[in-house]
Amino acid sequence: MWWHTATMAGISLAFGGLLSNLEVYLIEEFNIKSISAAKIFNMVNGLVSILPIGAAILADSFLGCYSVIWFSSLISSLGMLLITLTAAFSKLRPPPCQSTGSNNLCTDPTRLQLGVLYLSLALAVLGMSGNRFTLAPMGAYQFDKPKHQGIFFNWYIFVIYTCLIISTTAIVYVQNNVSWAWGFGISTAANALGLLLFVLGTRFYRQLKPQGSPFARLARVVIAAIRNRGVKLSKNPEDYCQDIETKTPTLPTKFFRVLNRAAIKSTQGDVANHEITGSVRKSWKFCAVTEVEDFKNLIKLLPLWTSALLVSVPLAIQMSMGILQALTMDRHLGHNFQIPAASVAVFLSISTCITVCFTDRVLMPVWSKFAPRPMTPLQRIGIGHLVDVLSMAALALVEVRRLKIARSHNLQDQVNAVVPMSIFWLVPSLALAGMGEAFHFPGHIAFYYQEFPMYLKSTSTAVVSLSIGIAFYMGNALIDAIRRSTDWLPDNINKGRLDNVFWVITILGGVNFCYFLVCASLYKYKTVENVVDDDSVNKA
Repeated sequence: MWWHTATMAGISLAFGGLLSNLEVYLIEEFNIKSISAAKIFNMVNGLVSILPIGAAILADSFLGCYSVIWFSSLISSLGMLLITLTAAFSKLRPPPCQSTGSNNLCTDPTRLQLGVLYLSLALAVLGMSGNRFTLAPMGAYQFDKPKHQGIFFNWYIFVIYTCLIISTTAIVYVQNNVSWAWGFGISTAANALGLLLFVLGTRFYRQLKPQGSPFARLARVVIAAIRNRGVKLSKNPEDYCQDIETKTPTLPTKFFRVLNRAAIKSTQGDVANHEITGSVRKSWKFCAVTEVEDFKNLIKLLPLWTSALLVSVPLAIQMSMGILQALTMDRHLGHNFQIPAASVAVFLSISTCITVCFTDRVLMPVWSKFAPRPMTPLQRIGIGHLVDVLSMAALALVEVRRLKIARSHNLQDQVNAVVPMSIFWLVPSLALAGMGEAFHFPGHIAFYYQEFPMYLKSTSTAVVSLSIGIAFYMGNALIDAIRRSTDWLPDNINKGRLDNVFWVITILGGVNFCYFLVCASLYKYKTVENVVDDDSVNKA
């Protein structure tokens, strides 16, 4: 499986090499205003998190994981090559800004330059989206035993976070201190090498053929319920269509009773006295009770899924605005070395890795020893919610201090002025954010994997990615709303009140935490016995 691992490493390095320093590249090389660059950064991250759901549908329904991976890798390689060309050739970028005292005279990029930039980002994002959550299920397909699958997922996460740490340090350093062309070139080469190794390992892979879209089953429930809207419901289990595997006829639950009509046998006789077989199952006139109940379970998950949106908004804001903060802070480590602004994200990644290891090796064993029941996925998510709120409060306090120092040195009117305050003041809030992610991100994956219908297991992780992607766009919408109604977010953040933005997000996070507690207290697992600890999740 080293072929597959090498592919993951190459694609992850390319992904980190592009996104880690993208905001700085837009500001310094394309003369894009800081807040606009932050919004583009959020938009790109949002797309990378939303589009995997489409790749998962294509892989499950039509093309299979293998075809989606190699084609996506090819597309992302072309995108990375194109963005490398924008860094290598000055004609594809606007001229550098000219400093005139307290102001900078900057030339906006032309339509052609923006067109090439956006095309390269679109290709890179489209390709990386097809790989991110498709490599994992294909890797798991290579193993028969759940134990071996669990080991693979552990290595999968380890490789991703290791490559993220490398990209946010080494590659970002090359981009900022050697050249942008070399930095993006390394990422392009890593992406191409990953694609090459993946293709060379083709004969070693066990490939799973497409099984048809699982979402068609969900759509059939809605269509069948509408078509049978005039049929009266029955209390007799024999009047409902049962799955062929069902030995004892069952009644659908009373929750969302309107959908129960999708499973009732047709009065027209086309399914009367017939069990659902493989050929009849494709009918859009009726569904099995199990399919109706699967659809209902997804409806029950919606409130908890919506609570996950505001969990990711602080992370999205912290990633984009944190880079803007870092650009205006003292980033020196010693006399000769300066930490790249984009590298501050490495503290979040390191914190996440450490917390995951601590949770797996220390917290969970101690919890299992002294607690009457294992820690549930919802409990892990709740801890992550709370820690995320604390991280935003810590970031707001740091920004209060940074602005105070900027005003005491009369730096608020100077463009891109560096405040004499160490970048390491950001570490506590980033460490807290990493701890929160180490709790709620695996918690969400475990929860959805456990509660989703069996035929949707392979796309449960894409649902988590979808919530993260939407959160980036919610972050952009929040930034727009604040800029329209207040003066807190000028392009020169030394003149603004970024601390107020962080306090608003902290309050929203607190309200969302309360909303989550209500949803979690009302939610009932499909079966209590299915609530498992982390070891069981890793073996699933």
